[in-house]
Amino acid sequence: MDSALTIVAIGFDVLGLAFLWAAVAAVRRQRFFRFSLHSSMALACLSTGLLFLTIHLSLQGYQALTREDLVATIRAESTGPEEFLVTMRFPDGRQKAWANFIGLHTVYELDRISGRYHDIADERAKPRTVYALSGDRLIDLFTLRRRYTWLAPLVDAEYGSAAFIPARDQAMYELRISTTGLLFRSPATDPN
Repeated sequence: MDSALTIVAIGFDVLGLAFLWAAVAAVRRQRFFRFSLHSSMALACLSTGLLFLTIHLSLQGYQALTREDLVATIRAESTGPEEFLVTMRFPDGRQKAWANFIGLHTVYELDRISGRYHDIADERAKPRTVYALSGDRLIDLFTLRRRYTWLAPLVDAEYGSAAFIPARDQAMYELRISTTGLLFRSPATDPN
């Protein structure tokens, strides 16, 4: 739809410029009725083109604010009471079997996956499971940003964005990143 709005806006603007050219030619020939007709048509076409361009830019800004990118597709399978085998499939095909207006988008790194209990007493008493998802980096921008505050205008790195969802047997989830953080969605189709 964006490209159609752009084409329509350009079409009206070109038509408006053609009418403007015709209006200038009518003035030179002293044909004032044609001048008023052509200049009115030029104004109407240029205004309509500007309207379609405004709508296009508004939709583009809205899409930048509501953008969601797929981080991973997650499948949970029960292996026993309070135990699940979690498979994470990343958009580039990698798999871990245990697991704004200007066009800039959120960058993320999945650090770990952990288990939680529904009951607070269980959460306090039972063993926790945590698995690392990321490895050592040659250059770690997050650590550099924390160490050197002068990087603040260039790197907006925050630790601690988390998303939790209860695991159910044979459940499938999509982990997505938006402009506000991580969120879970039900997938449209099963990737397997």
